[in-house]
Amino acid sequence: MSTDTAPTLMERNTIGPIPAAERTGSARGVFGIWLGVNMLPLTVVTGALGTTLFHLPFAWALAAVVIGNIVGGVFMALHASQGPQLGVPQMIQARGQFGTKGAALIVLVATVMFMGFYISNLVVGAQSLIGVFPGLGTPAVIVGAAVLSMAGTVIGLRLIKAIITVSAVVIGVLVVVAFGWILVSGVPDGALSAGEFTVTGFVSMIAVGAVWQIAYAPYVSDYSRYLPAGSGARAAFWATYGGTVLSSVLVMALGCLVGAAATNEDVVGGLASLTGGLATVMLIAFALTSALGNAGNVYCATLNALTLIETFRSGWLPGLRGRLVTAAILHALGVVVALVSTEGFIASFTGFITILLYVLIPWSAINLVDYFVVRKGHYDVNAFFAADGGPYGRWNMPALVIYGIGLLVQIPFMVLPMFTGPVAAAVGGIDLAWLVGLAVSGGAYLLVARRAATRAAEPAVAAA
Repeated sequence: MSTDTAPTLMERNTIGPIPAAERTGSARGVFGIWLGVNMLPLTVVTGALGTTLFHLPFAWALAAVVIGNIVGGVFMALHASQGPQLGVPQMIQARGQFGTKGAALIVLVATVMFMGFYISNLVVGAQSLIGVFPGLGTPAVIVGAAVLSMAGTVIGLRLIKAIITVSAVVIGVLVVVAFGWILVSGVPDGALSAGEFTVTGFVSMIAVGAVWQIAYAPYVSDYSRYLPAGSGARAAFWATYGGTVLSSVLVMALGCLVGAAATNEDVVGGLASLTGGLATVMLIAFALTSALGNAGNVYCATLNALTLIETFRSGWLPGLRGRLVTAAILHALGVVVALVSTEGFIASFTGFITILLYVLIPWSAINLVDYFVVRKGHYDVNAFFAADGGPYGRWNMPALVIYGIGLLVQIPFMVLPMFTGPVAAAVGGIDLAWLVGLAVSGGAYLLVARRAATRAAEPAVAAA
């Protein structure tokens, strides 16, 4: 990794600790990032699930969106507060809980997640642009979007930050105008009250809102790691929480409205038909935002891929060349998958984010308990890169076992398109798996960690 701290056009830092001289970020900048991250057509599609997939009336769907994002945002923003303290990407910090080798499993899961969102944005962004210019071919639009994303990734976090912050303002204004346009121009009679409240649908939509936020947890510190250590965890938390909850609720609310008012489940097409003359501007803006903002997903996927490589090449810290080559490979891979994933996208996406919830909850619980309760933010950052893992070792088997248990205990409570757990079926299809996984994983890790600490202290007590 380059040791030159002079400002350069392209970001040279990758997975290593950010030098103090380069920790020049601000809470305002972090707020801008998270205000813009959710300004995507994919967020509209997600919000529409409440009135299309779960068939809730508009008001109940909106309430579920608000509750889910408020709750999930807490867990997500708590991870953000780790960035200023440690100055490393989130998945590097996972080595403090799982060991230098053991964390590789979590890193791999997170990498797949980032690529999933990148591919999803490629597909929905292409749908937005083709809604305005039907003559454009889907392959050409997807490839063009990937090229724009790669351009942002090449420069690095500084450009990605600027792009996302500008998109927050542009798309935010358009979303508010579109919301008013649809309400004023006339929603079809009975559209807002259509559907039926069900506990199953309401709780399931809360879970969708929560996982939308929790899915950011594995890379939220990637954006806050440039904040000065003295800026404080509280500033990072509130900047992240305020930005992400405000933007996601706003855009998902539009999705709920479109899903209720549109005549079919084509959310992007429904948005175009409901916004009239505004549709062209809005869909073009969404398409460009998706393409440019997607650089953030690949940027974080790149950091994780480099972390995986470093796991088995201890001591190797990649520089600019390694970041660019890895980003190019991931962009190309995403394009290939996106080109064969356009059919039945909504159904696939719903299953994808639900599975993400189950996989990420145990990691999030273990990470937060270890950071805030067990170690209280004190870690040996250099040991994260040591061949033997230092005090964290190569494999922390208790943490890995608890993670596995956290996955298994969710199975009876799961609700997936292809599987419904026995407990979930007995309570009418209500998805409680994420709550169970959170409680069991966090509680079990706390008990094991405290017991280990007690055992470690016993020799010293006996000697005294």
